[in-house]
Amino acid sequence: MDTVCLCDGYAGGQYVLPPLPYEAAAVEPLLDAETVRLHYEKHHAAYVAGANEASALMRMIATGEMPECAAGSAAANLAFNLSGHMLHTLYWGSIASTPCAGPGGELADAINTAFGSYDGFLRLFKAVALRVKGSGWAVLAKDAVSHRLVVLGAHKHEDALLPRMRPLLVCDLWEHAYYLRYRNNRAGYVDAFLNQICWCAVDKRFNRNKQTHECHES
Repeated sequence: MDTVCLCDGYAGGQYVLPPLPYEAAAVEPLLDAETVRLHYEKHHAAYVAGANEASALMRMIATGEMPECAAGSAAANLAFNLSGHMLHTLYWGSIASTPCAGPGGELADAINTAFGSYDGFLRLFKAVALRVKGSGWAVLAKDAVSHRLVVLGAHKHEDALLPRMRPLLVCDLWEHAYYLRYRNNRAGYVDAFLNQICWCAVDKRFNRNKQTHECHES
């Protein structure tokens, strides 16, 4: 199965929209093709464009081509749009288009250590997802301080994603991600998402971060 990594979201000095790892209709029953296309081609693409625009403006401020008073809004726009781009890239790769076994190996051990059991992780992830107010994300991440897994609720795109947290699995909770099919039933959407996680992709992210940690410690 094809996977998507964050490096696919940048090329030629620009942020770019990475290709979906599957056809738009391939993630039934979680999402319908229309939702996937609108989400990917309109919303995700808009964050890519916004990140490039904000990045260019930040450089113009640095070179003196734009006034310094624009720095606050430019920095906020870069944080919002770049975080949106990165999270969406991870989101598409978090969804399985074909049946996928649950976590195994060291990832399963890490989940059991952090949450007591796989069922405990599912219970906590759903509880956090249902309590994110308004637009945001539920995130399984690795804490680079304790090196344990944590579940976070992020508001908008960037709020409450703490420094040095490395997202492994993300669920988009903005209404555009699920409203065509689930209407206001966020719980139904989250349940469907948890049943269709691409654990092989999460495992690759987990092991990549583990190797990065070992390199930094050596």
